[in-house]
Amino acid sequence: MISKNQAKFIKSLQLKKYRKQAQCFVVDGEKGVKEAIRSDFELVQIVCTESFAESSEALFPKGVEVIMASEKQLSQISSFQTNENVLAVLRQKPNQIPQIGASDFVLVLDDIRDPGNLGSIIRSADWFGVRKIIASPETADFYNPKVINATMGSFSRVSFGYTDLVELFSDTDAKVYGTFMKGSDVHSFSFAGPAYIVIGNEGQGISLEVERFVTDRISIPGVEGAESLNAAVATGIVLDNLSRLKK
Repeated sequence: MISKNQAKFIKSLQLKKYRKQAQCFVVDGEKGVKEAIRSDFELVQIVCTESFAESSEALFPKGVEVIMASEKQLSQISSFQTNENVLAVLRQKPNQIPQIGASDFVLVLDDIRDPGNLGSIIRSADWFGVRKIIASPETADFYNPKVINATMGSFSRVSFGYTDLVELFSDTDAKVYGTFMKGSDVHSFSFAGPAYIVIGNEGQGISLEVERFVTDRISIPGVEGAESLNAAVATGIVLDNLSRLKK
């Protein structure tokens, strides 16, 4: 059964400080763990109930440490309010910046602070086949449990890296599409790659430093009333139109 030290280590990974020290993160729940097993992330440990191990043992990669725990113990160390089956500890990947290809569309996140928003954005990007994502250093931590949980497994299928966006855009000939309150209607905009698509901060939008590199401003029209759209919702709308209108 899981020891106190093992439980303490896993619980500590809910904090960025300890994730950074250990270069590990946690995936909670059956769906997320099964996605992780199929991914190219390195599994360090699987913690599960005996009944889950009996039903899923064939899925476990050879050489991975499997630790038994009760439902109560799992709920105590999980970031889920209820986790009755399984969690896994995975090794973080080195920070690598996805490279833009000849006809690629790369999603760029300028200071997305809310972990739930970031996770939902990653999930939407995966759904629409945009699997290269670049984020500013101020953006929420990719390995935050709230981010990982909100991706519903999509974290395992995207290439994600952090970099200074001014440096990124200073060294590219690709188009830079930015989302603004006023711009070309996203429903009729002709997307042409290679291009970066920039989503701005939840409250402030795209920063002034990044705005000067934007070649095309796009917007999502709406009726008067609401101040703005949630960043994750806006991303989904933009990517839906990208999937239909790109050349």
